[in-house]
Amino acid sequence: MSEQVRALAKNMRISPQKARLMADAIRGLEVGRALAVLALSPQKSARLYEKVLKSAIANAEQNHGLDVDQLVVSSVQANAGMTLKRYRPKGMGRMRKRYHRHSHLTVSVSERG
Repeated sequence: MSEQVRALAKNMRISPQKARLMADAIRGLEVGRALAVLALSPQKSARLYEKVLKSAIANAEQNHGLDVDQLVVSSVQANAGMTLKRYRPKGMGRMRKRYHRHSHLTVSVSERG
């Protein structure tokens, strides 16, 4: 199996559940096609994954000398990052917790073959 090159973005301000929807859409695609899917998608996670995918492509080309035309997205992950806990006032003098979830986005690319 060919070498996997990855890029990681930590503590991105999107919940892992929402980020995984876009991860499933680009997993296994060629990098050119994956970039096209991300560019045409209206989701916030698409913008974040686009940056991470471009970074992984640059890492593969510059650091490992891989051919960009032969790269495929081998794995995409959205793991839970930190969670900010905040409070909002509710009725009858009570408070409710609100969770601001973050994600660690990982994209791995490898050469086809």
